[in-house]
Amino acid sequence: RRAPISSTLISPATTDQSDCHGVRVGLGTDVGGGDSFSILRTINQAYKMQQIQQYSLPPIRALYMATLGGARALDLDRHIGNFEKGKEADFVVLDYAATPLIRRRIESASSIMEKLFVLQMLGDDRVIRETRIMGRKAHPGKPGQSPTGPGASS
Repeated sequence: RRAPISSTLISPATTDQSDCHGVRVGLGTDVGGGDSFSILRTINQAYKMQQIQQYSLPPIRALYMATLGGARALDLDRHIGNFEKGKEADFVVLDYAATPLIRRRIESASSIMEKLFVLQMLGDDRVIRETRIMGRKAHPGKPGQSPTGPGASS
């Protein structure tokens, strides 16, 4: 399991190289060698590191690596990693309208891949509307924030 921010200082590896050699790769956060617990910042950094090495990190691959790929890399995919019945459900609900720029870019996106890319590049802790642990709301979004964003009507 590699943390892209710390890997810039240690030894960057590409996801394509890892796949070719059958290495299970996950994406996670690490402040031992990095500077953030934000998975969205980490996905952004991973994308940039792949670009520098002339590899691509499609948004769906980044999402996989941060969820089921990470669970598989840790041999925990029987318990976590996706929404299959019987698995533990710790997840965040994201807000496509968390900032004016994100809202504008999402509105012009024509596919889910484009929307994921917007979140991959512009997302930060502001897009986290709520946190759920074992499926139960553990932390609501910002006070006064509606499900579609601050100040929006439902």
